[in-house]
Order: sequence, then C-alpha cells, then structure tokens
Amino acid sequence: MPPKQSETALSALLSLLPQHSSDLLSQVDLPLQVLRDIESGKDFILCEYNRDADSYRSPWSNKYLPLLEDALYPSTELRKLEVEANDIFAIYRDQYYEGGISSVYMWEDDNEGFVACFLIKKDGSKSGHGRRGCLEEGAWDAIHVIQVGPEEEEMAQYCLTSTIMLSLTTDDESSGKFGLSGSIRRQMKMELAVAEGHLCNMGRMIEELEGKLRNSLDQVYFGKTREMVCTLRPPAEIVQMRLPET
Repeated sequence: MPPKQSETALSALLSLLPQHSSDLLSQVDLPLQVLRDIESGKDFILCEYNRDADSYRSPWSNKYLPLLEDALYPSTELRKLEVEANDIFAIYRDQYYEGGISSVYMWEDDNEGFVACFLIKKDGSKSGHGRRGCLEEGAWDAIHVIQVGPEEEEMAQYCLTSTIMLSLTTDDESSGKFGLSGSIRRQMKMELAVAEGHLCNMGRMIEELEGKLRNSLDQVYFGKTREMVCTLRPPAEIVQMRLPET
C-alpha cells in the first residue's frame, strides 16, 4: 500500500476493529509528521515513541507539547545520551540527506536495557527543503528502532529494525506525470563490545542497514520500474536499432 494512503486505511481499520487498536497502532508505520518546538526554535518528528496521550515530547527541550502532567521521561543518564545522539545524528542526516529533519528518542525497557528510536524525514519536493528540487512531490521517511540489552562482560546485544517509506511524483514535459511509492523493512542483530560506547555501535548498524535498504529500493523499485517501462515503451533509439535494414 502506498505510504500516503496508510493513514486513511489505518483509520478505517480502527473504526472496524477498535478492540485491536493497540496492536494496530504499534505495528503499522505511518508517514512521519513534524511539529515546531517554540522554546528551542527547532522542528522535531512525531511518532508513537515520543507520544504520551495526545502530547509529544520534544528531544530538544525535553518537554511535552501540549504540556502534559505526570508524563513519562527518560532517566537523567539516558537523557544525556539522547541529547548527544540528537547532535550526532543531525550531522549524519546532513551528510547523507543534504538536509531534512531528524529526531532521536530513548527510553528504558523491562529487561534492564533501553530502546532508541532514530528518525529522519526528508522532503525532496520543489516546495520543500530539497536541494535538487526536481520532484513535484517527494518524501523519504526513515524509522530505526534499536533494542539494546544489558551489558554482560563488556558486550551488549543489539537488535535493529529499520523501515523506509518512500513516495515521489514527477510532472514535467519530458516524463509526464509519474508516481512511485512503497515501503521496506529489514532487521539486523549483532553482539558488540561497548568499549567505544553505544552510540558508535548503533551508528554503524544504522549506516550499514540503511545503505542496504537504499540499494534494495534502487534495484527493486527503480530498477524494476525502469525495466518494465523500457519493455513496454522502449525509447526511440532502441526502436530504431531493432528495425530491420531496408
């Protein structure tokens, strides 16, 4: 299902199956939304991992918008790691995506470890903050959730689940109106030494898996689409090459 239609489909499913609302909300990934943190002057990404009731926690000010009493917050030590992760991930975002919005959220789990969620949203449309500006509409949403187990003998277990949602639309004289959208999800598990810190380990895993996902999208979505289009409507120069000589 195209990502931009998933919110409508999820709303319909929640109306039909309200008893399964918690399972649906936790398992269905929706296109990421953005909210402005007035105090810090920065945008942050909304998702299930920074939501409490109808409020969302900003990674910049560590406050819920709208304000919420008795809300859940990470511990002091985990909050310090979260702040550092947001600063580092912003550099990663600029180097790989040439802009966009990123957010990192962390919280404790029930197994004496913690969970981290790394989010990136890139608007590549003409009206967005894409530098190339060649798309009528374009969005890239990346969700990376890492479960980190407790440290044992200077080692820790990491389980990374990454989801990429892509949608784009072009509309010009050369190609006409064309739309392409889809999503892909992969998982990676590793046991790594914690000598260099959790952020180094998580960063390497995200970089590796995201690279594999980008290659898969290029080969499956763009590669197969190019193959089908060129088969059904071959370019003029290929048609000329196939014509018999007279």
